[in-house]
Order: sequence, then structure tokens, then C-alpha cells
Amino acid sequence: MDRLPKSISSKWLLCLFSKRSSRKDQKVVKAVPQAPETVTSSSTVPSSTEQVEGKEENSLDAIYRDINRFDNVVAADYSDHHYINESNNSGQPPKSWTKKIQQEWKILQKGLPDSIFVRVYEERLDLMRAAIVGADETPYHDNLFFFDIFFPSNYPTSPPNVYFHSGGLRLNPNLYQDGKVCLSLLNTWNGSGSEMWRSKGKSSILQVLVSIQGLVLNSKPYFNEPGFEKSEGTPEGERRSIKYNENAFLLSCRTMVYMLERPPKNFEKIVSVHFQLRGIGILEACKAYLNGGQAGSLSVGDEGCSSEFKASLQLLVPKLCTAFTQIGLDCGQAYPVEEKAQMHDQL
Repeated sequence: MDRLPKSISSKWLLCLFSKRSSRKDQKVVKAVPQAPETVTSSSTVPSSTEQVEGKEENSLDAIYRDINRFDNVVAADYSDHHYINESNNSGQPPKSWTKKIQQEWKILQKGLPDSIFVRVYEERLDLMRAAIVGADETPYHDNLFFFDIFFPSNYPTSPPNVYFHSGGLRLNPNLYQDGKVCLSLLNTWNGSGSEMWRSKGKSSILQVLVSIQGLVLNSKPYFNEPGFEKSEGTPEGERRSIKYNENAFLLSCRTMVYMLERPPKNFEKIVSVHFQLRGIGILEACKAYLNGGQAGSLSVGDEGCSSEFKASLQLLVPKLCTAFTQIGLDCGQAYPVEEKAQMHDQL
């Protein structure tokens, strides 16, 4: 088991939103019982072949901003959802359960930051899927991380079940290869008081998602390991943290390739637009790390990245370029042909 930071309170939610979003309406609102309106944001996003040709970069950025962060998908195909075979065996759910799910939807509609996308399903109120964008200055920057969510029949007395699409990789102490999410707010790790799930409207799925983004996918995930936080700030602890960040970034890049090849259902266009917009920046970050930058940081260390990291990253960059090219991105902006050839020769 792994140590996990304290869950994010409502006060911290507001702080995070103010830092990560320029929208004026980013705030946590009181839940109301009305059902959320049905929206179909996916229809506003062009396909990967439509969105690059003949469009300026600013236009693509506008398309990305216009994608609804929350969407109730009608007649959706959710066959790849991890909890598709889970069911609330108590028959017709009580009205109080349905009302609570609708309250959660309303909170998400009005409170999601720009860096989190959520899709819910009209036919399965107990299922939800979320995509979280890795924050800047972390080894997870610019990537998309997907989580499947299931609301049990006794929700909110019990917390939701959350599964991480890991691709079989362990890129964070609190995100397991088997999809387990270790978070005190989900009662999957030790905690007390406000750190744990609280029913009666005090905890919400929005709080869970922002906690994962801010506390799990953070700039120094090494110190999430139990006991390792004691070494934070020491030369040896910081050295090990930098090494961990190097590996986390490599694994994050591998999940990018995997996600582009097999995007989760109902997120295909979001994945395409996201990486068309951020792919060049990701490749430029790779170049910076190969030239001495520290993985997941804007700073340059005395010795730069390790030789092992650079060798592994050189193997990954061509795979990233291939994946980005398949969605219509011109990787030559970051890696001209001559640089690609030189990199290939080095391999």
C-alpha cells in the first residue's frame, strides 16, 4: 500500500480552479435536485481528418476550448467501460439515489475545471468516465489520464468505485497496474476525518477528480510512497525523486501512444484534438529533456537527465511522432527530417 496525501477540501477546490482555469464560473456550487440538461458536445468536435486541414492553430485551440467538459451522452456505446458488468442488484434504485446522482451531474456541469472532461450515460446512471489532463511542471504534463467510475446502490453512504486505465503500467505510487486508485477519499487508503469519504453531501465525485489531479498526479510523486516524505528536501530524497520523475514521464509517453491507438469510447475526438493541440509541445519537451532539462520541470539540473533516461526517451520519440502523425500532426515542427535521421542513427 502507498501513502496518499490528504484529500482536497472545498476550499482547496476553489484555489485549484482559480489557478487552472480562466473561466469566471469555475467554482463549487451547492447541489440542486434538478436533472442536468442533456448536451451533446461530441458533435461540435471535428474528426481528426477535418480539424487540421485548412485551419489555423488558433482555430484548433478554439475548438478544444469549446468542447463541453461535461456531457450526458445519449445512446452511447460504453461497452469498454470497466464496470459495464457491474449492477445494482437491488432492482430499481431508490429515488434518493437517482436524485444524488443528478446532483453530482449538476455540480460537475458548473464546477469542472478546463482540464477535466466527464461523460455520463443516460441509460446507465451508475456509470461515468473522466479524463484528467496532467498539470504543467509534473512528469504527467499534457497527457490524458482516464478513469471509469461506478456508483453503488448505497451511494453516497459509500464512495464510488474508481478504476484507472493504466495500460498495465505503474506510473504513480497511487495508481496501480490493475487499475486500483489508492486514495483516502475513496476509502482505499488510511485517513481520518475530512480525508475520508463523507456522506450527506460533504464529499463529491468532483472532489475525487480534483484530488487525483492535484495530489496524485503531482510534481514529485515519489514522495507519495509511505515513509518517503521524510526524505523530501534532502539531497538523496531529491535525487531519487528526479529519477522517479524520469521513469514516470517515460511511462506517461507510452500511455500516450497506447491511448492514441485505442482511445476510450466517447472520447475519441477529444483525444485527437487534445494531442493535435499539444503534440508539438510534448515533442519539444522531449527535446529539452534530451538536452539537459529535468523531466517534468522547467529547470535544468547540474547533470541534466540520466543517460538511461535519454536512451529510453530516444526510443520513444519516434513512436510518439508516428502516433501524432496518424492524427494529422506535422511532427517536423519539433523534429525536422534531419534530426529524425540523426536520432535514428544514434539508435
